[in-house]
Amino acid sequence: MSKRRFEVVASYEPAGDQPQAIESVSAAVLAGDAYHTLKGVTGSGKTYTMAKIIERVQRPTLVISHNKTLAAQLYREFKDFFPYNAVEYFVSYYDYYQPEAYVVARDLYIEKDSSINSEIERMRLSAAASLLERDDVLVVATVSCIYGAGNPESFKAMSITLKERQRLDIDKVINMLIAAQYQRNDTTPKAGEFRRRGEILEIFLAYAEPSPRFDDAERAKRGWDSMFRIEWDWDEITSIKKCHSLTGDVIEEREYCVIYPAKNFVVEAPQLDEAIKRIEADLAKQIAYFEETGREIEAMRIGQRTRYDLEMLREMGTCSGIENYSRYIDGRPEGMRPSTLIDYFPKNFLTFMDESHVTRSQVGAMYEGDRSRKLNLVNYGFRLPGAMDNRPLTLAEFEELIPQMVYVSATPGSMELEQSSSMTRLMIRPTGLLDPMVEVRPTRGQIEDLYAEIRDRIDRNERAIILTLTKKMAEDMTDYFSELGIKVRYLHSEIETIERVEILHDLRRGVIDLIIGVNLLREGIDLPEVSLIAIMDADKIGFLRSKTSLIQIIGRAARHESGKAIMYADKISIAMRDAIEETDERRAIQEAYNKEHNITPYTVKKALTEILSREQEQTEDAVHLNLSALKNATNLLDQKSRQKYVQQLEKRMLEHAKNWEYEEAAVIRDEIEKVKRGDWT
Repeated sequence: MSKRRFEVVASYEPAGDQPQAIESVSAAVLAGDAYHTLKGVTGSGKTYTMAKIIERVQRPTLVISHNKTLAAQLYREFKDFFPYNAVEYFVSYYDYYQPEAYVVARDLYIEKDSSINSEIERMRLSAAASLLERDDVLVVATVSCIYGAGNPESFKAMSITLKERQRLDIDKVINMLIAAQYQRNDTTPKAGEFRRRGEILEIFLAYAEPSPRFDDAERAKRGWDSMFRIEWDWDEITSIKKCHSLTGDVIEEREYCVIYPAKNFVVEAPQLDEAIKRIEADLAKQIAYFEETGREIEAMRIGQRTRYDLEMLREMGTCSGIENYSRYIDGRPEGMRPSTLIDYFPKNFLTFMDESHVTRSQVGAMYEGDRSRKLNLVNYGFRLPGAMDNRPLTLAEFEELIPQMVYVSATPGSMELEQSSSMTRLMIRPTGLLDPMVEVRPTRGQIEDLYAEIRDRIDRNERAIILTLTKKMAEDMTDYFSELGIKVRYLHSEIETIERVEILHDLRRGVIDLIIGVNLLREGIDLPEVSLIAIMDADKIGFLRSKTSLIQIIGRAARHESGKAIMYADKISIAMRDAIEETDERRAIQEAYNKEHNITPYTVKKALTEILSREQEQTEDAVHLNLSALKNATNLLDQKSRQKYVQQLEKRMLEHAKNWEYEEAAVIRDEIEKVKRGDWT
């Protein structure tokens, strides 16, 4: 196992409250505290602080976020901070997921329907592989990490180790690859496949990045190796080369290599034989139970469905919904939890729960919802009782598996604070920025008042956000301000993900000056150009106007030196009062610190340009490399070939969009438009 140390790479050093926060949290972790809370205001550099803590304690780390978008944002930031370490991404790999269910009242069976994102599946496998072979691993995950992810012992046992000068028949290696769920493809292999050319095997790893994103050769050796080329002389391995999957260029020659399975759920042949016996025994009991209770239809149904799955397991080593048989495959007793991503970590790992005020309750809610759905499937003969143990962890099971937890939030909940033995505050921003000024104004004449405030921001080349309670109000206000000449867009749940990101980028670039939204502008959105937050109906009672929500909303203006939040209300609710008091308290502390250290607050204005130019340059190189290979293999003068080429591009564009890789999608979109215009150069 690799013993490389975590090393943060950044062009700046800790500032503001960061040095004491890094020291305080690191000391708590090294002292063995089970729970600790890092309470950090918006814009205080919590991600950078977490990175420095990880560098200090030198432990494998799990970072849990409550949604894919924020997890992706954290993943990219940590990838920048730890370029020489394994930073992985583990979220649900379903683009679309309709779980299997049975509606008793309507006698309606809903078959499982899903669309798996192959790129995210690759990243999940990469996380599992990295955790088994190196110590310097940081995994950014959603609550997907508490669901079954295959047994790590089986995953490791099914890995294939090949060494130079090893005597091993090539046909035996092929059988081992097939058992590890790799597929043979001698024409155009891709990730998770292999091909044989005489005495040469080319194995395209299921978990490696498909193309280079960096020019650094040393980083390439650790990262984007997609294929191993193994050469034999009779029954002896003569060379092992790590190669680029697209060009075939040799990256380095190796003395040995380890190939991990192409799927999380894999099982050795003897273990599978035992599992089939356990499934058959449980099937016999379940059929007997249904027959004894006079339920012939359920008995026939469970027998027919399970026997089909058993036949697939015998012939193929897998079946659709194999995860529902994980209890039998693992040999677990009834009621025992499944193996999850957390089981792949060593015992001394560290966990950060980002935006813990949301994430913790989300972890606790998964189990009951899953159980109620599975109960109907078992009771009516669609699944064996063992399917009940393919489930998410309960909150108690989750906490039992986590040796040390650091809750991270600007508004930690009461349970996090009660569990924590101590709390570290991160109130001072490295930029010296203060929490926004908060004003309460009456609802009478609020639109005219808002218009004047927005115009003032536009004159100063700043941006504004308005938060409403309903989609209808957001759309109506958008129409009104648009008629007044304001460049405005609305943003709510009906806007597609790719369009949401484009709208936010347009706001930062100045294409639009105002966004009106409902609940999509709370945790984690980084908009330093925004200096005004307006909260409509601030005194209404409910989740969207709770103390936590109001503090999070106010925080969106905390990245600008002229940040202000205006609450439009006819009375001051308890939530408003508490949010204003906490914001004022923070502001007073920050002002005192700035005065003592002679700091002048400033807004970071270059972040967007720097990020876009750096990422676009790297992205375009990687995408154009793939496009040129595809174009060279296509006769664009032939209409049918040209249409097929465009279809392939459109498919790739959508895959990039689903992965939030919008720069990649934009490059391919431009190529599609060129081809449609007749520009095939």
